Amino acid sequence: MSDNPGMDDYAEAVLDAVERIPPGRVMAYGDVAELVGGGGPRQVGRVMSLYGGGVPWWRVLRADGSPPTGHEARALARYRAEGTPLRPDGRRVDMRRARFTGDFPGDNPK
Repeated sequence: MSDNPGMDDYAEAVLDAVERIPPGRVMAYGDVAELVGGGGPRQVGRVMSLYGGGVPWWRVLRADGSPPTGHEARALARYRAEGTPLRPDGRRVDMRRARFTGDFPGDNPK
């Protein structure tokens, strides 16, 4: 990811975290901010809008389970392909069942 000279450490941390979200699981923008230890949902959203095309962007969404704005159809197709739990309306992710806590396999406790 450091191939992009305009990318700062925060952006790299966000993209690294997003790359590590397992298939079928998701995190809200605020979850990612908490995991990387800084910023907030808007800052994560900004990173994703600028640099997120090379990572599984569909796994980061709003806390209500709504897919990224403007990418709903593509994201929903990805959720279905990965077996991500959806709400009965079929248009939002079931955050209770699909939310990833950030406990990455192989990480050492601090």
